[in-house]
Amino acid sequence: MFLSDIDIKKEVKRKTITLQPFEESRLQPASYDIILGNTFIVNDSHTSTFIDPANKIFPKTHEVHVADGEAFVLHPGISILGYSKDFFGSDHYLIEVNGKSSLARIGLLVHNSAALINPGHFLNVALELCNLNNVPIILRPGMAIAQLTFSPLSSPPKQNYKETGRYSKNNVVGFIPPKIISKKK
Repeated sequence: MFLSDIDIKKEVKRKTITLQPFEESRLQPASYDIILGNTFIVNDSHTSTFIDPANKIFPKTHEVHVADGEAFVLHPGISILGYSKDFFGSDHYLIEVNGKSSLARIGLLVHNSAALINPGHFLNVALELCNLNNVPIILRPGMAIAQLTFSPLSSPPKQNYKETGRYSKNNVVGFIPPKIISKKK
């Protein structure tokens, strides 16, 4: 079961769902649109010879900051990390990040596999952006990039993401460095 727009708004008001900033205009019938932030993590392909996750060998990367009103050109076949401007989470709901059909139709993937946000995880989500098209796609901070759905849990979880120590991981495996996280308003 997924929350409807009415229930999403009600839970944001009750503070059982955090959506910062919350804009009612981004509510869909059973989802909430999130927008693209200004930070992108790009692999340094010229200095990375391979990736070996089992041995914790990850590519060298660099951070690219794109100002509001500017553009990031995502070339065909390239995969990067981008972050949502929205800071969100919940202790009470499982949140799923889904692509927008309008962007999928032009060949933009917004996540390769990491779609679930566990209860207790509050973040500016890392989006695994990949251009499957044969022409570049222009990405702009502030554009609608993905949508969130919210599912109630059958019972309170035994463990909470905050209590599992997963916030100590590096950016490559999903942690968002504190300098990227939006300040709560």
